[in-house]
Amino acid sequence: MKKGVLLNSDISAVISRLGHTDQIVISDAGLPIPSSTQRIDLALTQGIPDLLSVLDVVVQEVQVEAAILAAEIIEHNPQVHEQIIKCITEIEIKQGNTITIEYVSHHILKEKTEKSKAVIRTGECSPYANVLLCSGVIF
Repeated sequence: MKKGVLLNSDISAVISRLGHTDQIVISDAGLPIPSSTQRIDLALTQGIPDLLSVLDVVVQEVQVEAAILAAEIIEHNPQVHEQIIKCITEIEIKQGNTITIEYVSHHILKEKTEKSKAVIRTGECSPYANVLLCSGVIF
């Protein structure tokens, strides 16, 4: 049995194939996922699992260089936005590097999912709760 924090085999496989600048998305339950993008569906019911729980585990396995959020989250979901920023700050401390945070329109974020290696769908049911993570390098 795998000993690390992340036990989901589909997520582990995607992460192991990430190269520099490759992207994965952790999404809320409502984000449309392009048919050409791998879907890893963790949603069980509303709120389970929540976005932040999944983000916390995934970032323990990925060297994160940048994060992209929908600009609308600032106004329409400030509590989740604040928690995402807190999580990213904690990642910066653990990884010892600065993570660029970029804000784009929700429309642009949805377009960017087409080039992502995978979308990990959570049970999060709050507006604009999506994070696109850009993979960095460990050297």
